Amino acid sequence: MSSFNPAAHRLVANQRWFDDFTLGERFVLPSRTMTSGIFAAFQAASGDNHPIHYDREFCRARGLPDMLAHGFQVAIQSCAGAGLFPHMVEESLKGFLEQSSRFLHPVVLGDTLYPALTVDEVTPQRTTGILGMATTIHNQHGALVMDGRQRYLLRRRQG
Repeated sequence: MSSFNPAAHRLVANQRWFDDFTLGERFVLPSRTMTSGIFAAFQAASGDNHPIHYDREFCRARGLPDMLAHGFQVAIQSCAGAGLFPHMVEESLKGFLEQSSRFLHPVVLGDTLYPALTVDEVTPQRTTGILGMATTIHNQHGALVMDGRQRYLLRRRQG
């Protein structure tokens, strides 16, 4: 028999608990260029069929340089699962509580987005704590295209 243990097969070996996080801690997520494939995948998943998101000529006739990304298409780029955070809290995560977004600048086909999460809330409770993270997404020109918040419920370290 092999000594392989599937439970030890983790991207991040050391697990973190609520008490291990500090205000200002930053989690960078991978950048992503908004390609026609991403537009098509979002359309297929969402069912959205408005031409402002899928018809280049419709957009140009309205003064846009290209197809406009749907707000939810932009927001999902801040999904914590794209980075290391969820791997750090596999043992302590109890739930994803809420998410909010503000869309500040248009995102069009071909833009590259740079998302990040920054811890901005650590609210301890008896056996758990609420970890809040500010979300930001910038484009390739440095413009802040979206900001918002995410909140998670994490277990506190026992003992």
